[in-house]
Amino acid sequence: MTLPLFLTDPGDLADARAGSAYVLGGAEGRHAATVKRLRAGEQLMVGDGAGRQITGSVIEAAGNEVTMSVEQVTDEPPPVPSITLVQALAKGERDEAAIEAATEYGVDRIVPWQAERSIVQWRGERAEKSRSKWVDVVTAAAKQSRRAFVPPVEQLVDTSQLPRRIGQATVAFILHEEAVLPLAAQPIPGAGEIIIIVGPEGGISSGELATLSSAGGIPVRLGSTVLRSSSAGPAAIAVLSADERWR
Repeated sequence: MTLPLFLTDPGDLADARAGSAYVLGGAEGRHAATVKRLRAGEQLMVGDGAGRQITGSVIEAAGNEVTMSVEQVTDEPPPVPSITLVQALAKGERDEAAIEAATEYGVDRIVPWQAERSIVQWRGERAEKSRSKWVDVVTAAAKQSRRAFVPPVEQLVDTSQLPRRIGQATVAFILHEEAVLPLAAQPIPGAGEIIIIVGPEGGISSGELATLSSAGGIPVRLGSTVLRSSSAGPAAIAVLSADERWR
């Protein structure tokens, strides 16, 4: 059975060494001690969300802390190329379903997009609250899938900001139901950043498609069917990962 993973802040495991002791505190320590009820001798993993994970056995679990004996320290390099999902806001929590599955499939960065046809609007205080909820969804998904890296969730962007983002990437794919080119047939770079752009439930407008294409985005399709906003991004990540990451 896969060991439970608990997360701490980036850099918090910098001094961890095999044979040393580490104290997991805060909300994660409380969860491990009082919810998971870990006891002396049980094993667990702790990760910093930035590539480092430690594995060890519980020495003591008391109150809001778990003290563990570090048995192994692993440093995982960042995946190359990196995959960024630009996910349009969608109703019915479909956008949250999308980023949850995308995290489990291996996305490296998530950008929330206020698309023209997005019914959901992030404005004022709601914007930061909604982004924080996305962060929570992504963090939980990273823990569930035992990921060494927790994908960062960037600030909300609108369509006018995407051309610059596309220009900084190695390649950007726009998922569109009317596209002719299949994603599975596109050459995948060996380094840099791949961007996947997914529209809302109403799709990407013709104006948005023109803007993103002019910036260098490549319209592609996944197959002959039309996928929901919640499933298109994860499906695209699976296609891109099949040849390299999942071998």
